[in-house]
Amino acid sequence: MLMVAAIPFGARVATTKLSDVELYAWIAQAEAGARLEYHCGFLGIDVTPVISTLPEPERRQLADLGQAALSAFEKGLVHLVQERVGPDRFAYIAVARPRPKAAAPSLSALLLEERAA
Repeated sequence: MLMVAAIPFGARVATTKLSDVELYAWIAQAEAGARLEYHCGFLGIDVTPVISTLPEPERRQLADLGQAALSAFEKGLVHLVQERVGPDRFAYIAVARPRPKAAAPSLSALLLEERAA
């Protein structure tokens, strides 16, 4: 399970430790209804180059993670939700959806296809 560092209430500090590959791995093994907090902060600000407080490598990693979450949502693999945890601070959560029963490309193939693009 992903651990989030304790941050004083009201502080706007973005932290990112999860990679897009780790998100894909979690999706591949998650049971329907399982939840994963993939970011805590203000995603729109935290990935924007001019205003993000993150170092550039972490900002890019977070942008890739956000795109991976969006792609998984668009493929019907997860629901994406937010929970407000303070002023201008949100928990971004992926909720695993039930796997489709019809024969389709493997989940790994769907996720890797997006990674390669």
